[in-house]
Amino acid sequence: MNKKYGVVWSNVAENDLRNIVEYIADDSPPDALKVFKRIKQKASSLYTLPERGRIVPELRDQGILQYRELVIPPWRILYRVSEKSILVLSVLDSRRNIEDILLKRLTNSKL
Repeated sequence: MNKKYGVVWSNVAENDLRNIVEYIADDSPPDALKVFKRIKQKASSLYTLPERGRIVPELRDQGILQYRELVIPPWRILYRVSEKSILVLSVLDSRRNIEDILLKRLTNSKL
């Protein structure tokens, strides 16, 4: 029997998704709704078999193996698997440099 996980969205990931949807809605509210539903459905599907997502290549190259992603072109859903849950960390545009985005977020984060 497959283990089932809870899927939890971080504040950063929620803001990422909100920004994506608002940007698309400026041109096409129906498209924005479709994108929102696609991303939420894909992330929600992680409750079973979360390991199906690939390890984030840019992080793997640095020896960081605990972060995975699902790709919904052109977006990347970054997440981490814990014992009981999936934490959705970010939803990023794959056309942008992920290393720059993550570095900026890490250096601007408040501890």
